[in-house]
Amino acid sequence: MGTVTVSFEMTLDGVFDQMEHWFDVDDPELVRHSDELVFGADAVLLGRESYEFFREYWPAQSDDRGFAAHYNALPKHVASTTLTGPLDWNATLIEGDVAETVRGLREQYGSIISHGYGQLAATLMDAGLVDEVHVGIHPFIVSHAEVRLRTPHPVGLRLLDVQRYDSGTIFARYAPA
Repeated sequence: MGTVTVSFEMTLDGVFDQMEHWFDVDDPELVRHSDELVFGADAVLLGRESYEFFREYWPAQSDDRGFAAHYNALPKHVASTTLTGPLDWNATLIEGDVAETVRGLREQYGSIISHGYGQLAATLMDAGLVDEVHVGIHPFIVSHAEVRLRTPHPVGLRLLDVQRYDSGTIFARYAPA
């Protein structure tokens, strides 16, 4: 059975957006961390907002590492109650019960990554479908951001690993307790 990893980046005060102010795309440690996660994935799960943002951004990107080409080629499964299919960018709209669909995807793929922490991640956490949560915590305080990290029920996590980088960014890996 495949695994589902939820991965997101945030500031110390929990800001997920406004990344142009705090995410350092030239930090080699961030690049290495992203490479390991994405090159190890067989598929991607996205909510509507992440899908719409990434669909506009990634197809226009290229790099010497092959990251953009790999990410663009990965099959993507999108949870949305407002989008209608068919979708572009190698994406399939999840129709019906999201948790049930993801259970089926776990049978199909060895490693699934979900970027962002909105409604999709909360649904996956609540259904017990998340194997790991990867959090990049960046040394910035932005303030005035949209609130995320909401689940219908409290979710206990246990720390698996922490990596500290020279930039001050911390990457933490958790598993459900």
